[in-house]
Amino acid sequence: MEKDLKPDDSTLVARLRDPSTCRAAFNDLIRLYSEPLYRLIRRTVQLHDDADDILQNTFLKAWQNIENFRGDAKLSTWLYKIAVNESISYLEREKKRRGISLDDDESQLIALIQADTNIDGDELALKLRNAIATLPEKQRLVFNMRYYDDMKYEQMSEIMGTSVGALKASYHLAVKKIEQFFADSD
Repeated sequence: MEKDLKPDDSTLVARLRDPSTCRAAFNDLIRLYSEPLYRLIRRTVQLHDDADDILQNTFLKAWQNIENFRGDAKLSTWLYKIAVNESISYLEREKKRRGISLDDDESQLIALIQADTNIDGDELALKLRNAIATLPEKQRLVFNMRYYDDMKYEQMSEIMGTSVGALKASYHLAVKKIEQFFADSD
C-alpha cells in the first residue's frame, strides 16, 4: 500500500470506536494491513493455512481490544505486536503439542520450507529460507522484520518490548549465522 492511501491513525481509530462506522473502518484496517501482517506471520510459522488462522486471530484480537488501544504507538505497531505475539504463542503451543526439542524444531522448519509448494523462488531464496530456519525464534523474527520488512529498530523495539541495542545485536548475530550457513553449505 502506498503511504498516501493510508488514513491517519487517529482518524481510523476514531472510526473503529464509533458504532456507526466501525464495520467500514475495520474493513479498511484489514485492507491496509492484511498483506504485511500475513507476510510477517508466514515467515514465522511457514505454512499458509497456519498463517491465515493466525492473521484472523490477529484481526479478531484487534477488533475485541480496539477500546484498549491507547495510541502511544502507531496502529501498525500495535497490530504487528499482536501478530508477533499470536505467532509466538502458536509456535509454543505446537512445540508442546508435538513434544519438539529445539533441534527438532529447526529440522521441522527446514522440512516445511522444502515441502512448501506455495512459495516461489530460486535455489538461493530457498537456501536463505533454510538458513533463517536455523536461527532461534526471536532472532528469526528480528531478522525477518529488518531484512524483509525493512522495519526500523525503534518500531521493532515497541513491538517486541526489547531495547534497540539488543535488537541490533540480535540482527548482527543472525546475519553472521546466516553467512556461516552459506559458507558451510558451499
